[in-house]
Amino acid sequence: MARVLVVDDAVFIRMTMKRILQANGHEMVGEAITGVEAVEKFAELKPDLVLLDISMPEMSGIEALQKMLEMDPNAKVIICSALGQQQFVAKAIEMGARDFIVKPFEAALFMEAVEKILNQK
Repeated sequence: MARVLVVDDAVFIRMTMKRILQANGHEMVGEAITGVEAVEKFAELKPDLVLLDISMPEMSGIEALQKMLEMDPNAKVIICSALGQQQFVAKAIEMGARDFIVKPFEAALFMEAVEKILNQK
């Protein structure tokens, strides 16, 4: 079972991710709505995995990713983005995000990405 931090400003997305994670034996240890809150929760909770939206208030997912990787260069972060944000996804992967999920997503593909990253050393 992995401890997952879910970061998205959309309540529906956070609830959907939580439901899928729990159905697959994982725990959502925290959730954040802004990039600032995401960084704070990352430092506090030390999750096994972060699911991070790119477009958020106060601080973008790109900036939050950078701060998380400064705290823990081995952080496992999957970027979650809507269609049309490819340039941001590419930058996030270059910076050290492990993978990306395009919203809206299917539960099976979502879990495939989560399991792949959790099983990385």
